Amino acid sequence: MNTTRPLLVLVLAGASFLAAQSTGQRLFFHLSYILAALPLVALIWTWLNLYGLSIEREHKSLRASVGEYTRERLTIRNRWWLPKLWIEVQDESDLSNHEPGFVAYLGAREITRWTTRTLCTHRGRFRLGPTRIISSDPFGLFRFSRLIAGSGEIIVYPPTDIITGFRLPGTELAGGSSSLVRTYTTTPNVATIRDYQPGDSLNRIHWRSTARQGRLMVKEFDLDPAADIYLILDCNERTVVRMPPARPPTDERQIAPWWQRQPPSRQHPALDSTEEHAVYVAASLARTLLSQNRIVGLLAWSERLEVIPAEREERQLWKMLELLAVLRASGQHSLTELLLAEGQRFGRATTLVIITSDVDPRWVSALQQHIYRGARAVVIFIDPLSYGGWNDPTPLLQHVIGLHIDVYRLQRGDVLEEALRHPLQSAT
Repeated sequence: MNTTRPLLVLVLAGASFLAAQSTGQRLFFHLSYILAALPLVALIWTWLNLYGLSIEREHKSLRASVGEYTRERLTIRNRWWLPKLWIEVQDESDLSNHEPGFVAYLGAREITRWTTRTLCTHRGRFRLGPTRIISSDPFGLFRFSRLIAGSGEIIVYPPTDIITGFRLPGTELAGGSSSLVRTYTTTPNVATIRDYQPGDSLNRIHWRSTARQGRLMVKEFDLDPAADIYLILDCNERTVVRMPPARPPTDERQIAPWWQRQPPSRQHPALDSTEEHAVYVAASLARTLLSQNRIVGLLAWSERLEVIPAEREERQLWKMLELLAVLRASGQHSLTELLLAEGQRFGRATTLVIITSDVDPRWVSALQQHIYRGARAVVIFIDPLSYGGWNDPTPLLQHVIGLHIDVYRLQRGDVLEEALRHPLQSAT
């Protein structure tokens, strides 16, 4: 609370009273009484303006993706019999581009609502609230506020795309090459549903189909042709290259007329670093491969080692996106250390998808060790030159291509599906 203005009013009241004593004018007496009572009236007014107010927050969803709009509605209730002439509501959420607040008038026992629509431009986990209610008197002498606790968090996933032209190298499973043949053993790959026959195991009964058909139905399985796929994301902070801070994008709601204020459902903000580009690639590959019913895992070493074991369950994509939403390239461990530390996970039935912008050739030697043991690999290299870096990665990439490893070189502004359609070819 700023006490400068109330003290100034009291000083004026004292000056009026002295003038009244010296001149005997009734006008100065009345003026001094009014000025002396004004701070007290303003203080009571401001305090009562905050009394009897409550706020409720409603969220359409607590999950969104970069490029999408998230919507929130604030409901303010005046539960008292006196009107609230001037109430300012400030939302102190740390979500980027979130509207700061508004000013409202509330009649006696009245309700008002305020709906916000925020474009999500950065991935991460953001706080919703707290909300601050601010009240003041008409003369601006006092300004009180009350803080109402927040209502939770919202998680913003990285942007994702389905990549139709990307192909992984073939792998061989233990015992021979992969093939789609019917098997009597239980595998993760369900082929079809058929009627139950005497001798079928009870654990192969498909209960949903049984309930729908009214008779016992069992699952038949294919011999699993898919190898484990591990997305290996390099989170070493020394390899990250960032563009200079850009001017924030203009929200079209501020410039378009009201009848044109329906933005597109998805907008991908420009990627500003090799870190964001790598996360975007990892999220898109996870979505694409899991939609193909592949077995996918994720490895990254940021401030701590993050491991999502290779699976293809329904929640696997959401587990990966939740990790990628908050993952930062702040680790001190190199890609070489990650490949060596987690080498026991990689066997003959493993495909490694390396996503990095590291020009240090030591990680290639670590990758070779796994290739000699029968693993397959794909390298997706985020070109640091396109983000303002100075080290030319061409010799490193030609060395990797010479090891018969598919290499994709992604630059800033590339369309992901086109960039992952064809690997680089050797210069020789």
